[in-house]
Amino acid sequence: MKKRIITIGREFGSGGRTIGKMVSERLGIPCYDQELIEKLAEESGLSKDYIRDESEYASHSSWTAVAFSSVRSMGVPSNQDYLWAIQRKIILQLGEKENCVIVGRCADAILEDTADLLKVFIHADFEHRAARIVEKYGETEVPTEKRLREKDKRRALYYQFYTDLEWGKMDHYHVILDSGVLGLEKCADIICSLY
Repeated sequence: MKKRIITIGREFGSGGRTIGKMVSERLGIPCYDQELIEKLAEESGLSKDYIRDESEYASHSSWTAVAFSSVRSMGVPSNQDYLWAIQRKIILQLGEKENCVIVGRCADAILEDTADLLKVFIHADFEHRAARIVEKYGETEVPTEKRLREKDKRRALYYQFYTDLEWGKMDHYHVILDSGVLGLEKCADIICSLY
């Protein structure tokens, strides 16, 4: 019997991680987000910091992206390819093991044919996301708008590279929720009721 899994894709700063945890608590099922980083670190031997920075994002500098592509085309797996293979294996194992919530990490595409999925994407307007990242992560040297655009761009490139799908595209998800308009609690309510 296929496990029932909620996957949550999200724009940076939209509160998708928080919503995933709220849904998990309300439904009494596990939520995998940071926990996936720990599992990846254990299996890969790479540091949690490296995995946190690299496992869900495409390389952000153009020369690195070119090098990444050319190394890959020569049949030599990059660190990202190595992490992708382990991440995919872990997510497939979770998909066989238990009902759960998985935040990000291309889980919607990885589990497409192996689980009973509810695929959710969380977004919000710039003002809500900017306020949230400043509140959650603080101010940095990098302007807020640039932080948001870079994170989302890197997520989109990573997602497309490994899944051949367009990140955030409406027809790939069952439901897309605007957390800036609805609020985090209401988003969690809607997801729970759909589950």
